[in-house]
Amino acid sequence: MAAGKSPILLICEDEPARHELAIKLEFLDESVAAADAAGWRQAAADLQPVEAVLLAGYDPEDLRRLLDELDSALPEAGIVLLGEEEIPEFAGERLRARLFAEPDARSHFRDLLDVLHKARLCHEHLAGTADSDITRGLAAVQGLIGVSPAIQRVREVVTRLSDTEVNVLITGESGTGKEIVARTLHRISGREGKPFVPVNCGAIPGELLESELFGHERGAFTGAVASTIGRFERAHGGTLFLDEIGDMPLNMQVKILRVLEEGSFEKVGGTRSIEADVRILTATHKNLEDMIDSGEFREDLYYRINVFPIEMPPLRRRVEDIPLLLNELIRNLEAAGKGTVRFNSAAVSALCAYAWPGNVRELANLVERMAILYPHGIVGAEKLPDKICRPDRRPEPAPETRESAQEPAASDPSAAMPPIHGMDLKQYLANLEKDFIERALEDSGGVVKQAAERLQLRRTTLIEKMRRHGLGRKS
Repeated sequence: MAAGKSPILLICEDEPARHELAIKLEFLDESVAAADAAGWRQAAADLQPVEAVLLAGYDPEDLRRLLDELDSALPEAGIVLLGEEEIPEFAGERLRARLFAEPDARSHFRDLLDVLHKARLCHEHLAGTADSDITRGLAAVQGLIGVSPAIQRVREVVTRLSDTEVNVLITGESGTGKEIVARTLHRISGREGKPFVPVNCGAIPGELLESELFGHERGAFTGAVASTIGRFERAHGGTLFLDEIGDMPLNMQVKILRVLEEGSFEKVGGTRSIEADVRILTATHKNLEDMIDSGEFREDLYYRINVFPIEMPPLRRRVEDIPLLLNELIRNLEAAGKGTVRFNSAAVSALCAYAWPGNVRELANLVERMAILYPHGIVGAEKLPDKICRPDRRPEPAPETRESAQEPAASDPSAAMPPIHGMDLKQYLANLEKDFIERALEDSGGVVKQAAERLQLRRTTLIEKMRRHGLGRKS
């Protein structure tokens, strides 16, 4: 079973279709318990807990009966209707909160991963807050992707803060996604629909930061040829996110403290007091308590902004989230028209073993780079940077050559993949299986027994697959 994932219950009456769906899910590194309508209770009895149920190929009357049974027996599981365009009208409001219709998931890996992720998030919310508003809870965790205990704790805290405007300090290493937490807090607050204005305090020179935040009047300083509004005014009614507040100069810390205490400010060179109807969220990757001891950060400001702390975990503490993050990053690439790429199971395992000093930002950069190097391709572990696939080996300097920058050769069976829309998925899966078997045989010197152990298959099963793919064997 994949790390951090519970088995999926697949219910399908058509045995060949059920078998094919199970194979697809196994290729996605999922653990599956498959059954028909008569045997699903026995299959579910061995799964604790059942987080996601997939239903495929049932007519409306049988579907109604199955949904009633599942609603009673598995009240916290997310339920996915594969091949359905919409949720049936007969489903009640309580059932609709955890029911998903996905017409394309049987053909497209990405859609299947997406809907499984939604179903699992639904289960997490139902299992943790059964009496709360499900729709609001799901909206609260949008963007905070993962199944690890660390990210689940962040989602729980964020959800609890939806009814308050308490000052929040978000801490964590660079690249962990602190701004995503801030945007989520804004989205679920009463200020949703109003501006969300982020400011990176470390990216603005100290002498310009006051004008950038508060604006200035004409003639306030050399070059001030016109009156301007600052970030506080732009965020009026909404949220101002002060990122990397640990980089803010001491003189500006005093001014921010005054805004928090008095709820007003003046423009640079101005005398008129302006009301600050703004919620202020802050973030830093630095240890502010150490900075207080060294005189670099004001203690009174620290206690003002740190009423409720949220720590974003580094990626190395949530490696079980990497497959889901990969899926989301690829989906974002495709939505932005920047191409696509896929990672095989060996590559995903290598990514999960890497320490990720740059956290999610480093992972996002890697996905985009792989999409450029291997457009519409499948990335194996050998195609990843040496620091990831060979962490114990220093990269050897090599002269730049035109060949080194070329795309992978067409003869490499894992180098190209047809576009996700319109692809022959059955043939693609067969080619992928053949490629895995060939690599396992090559690594095992052609010895079937050793290759079967590498693939975690029985020897007779591997021999049958080799016969089907026309592959020879030594023993």
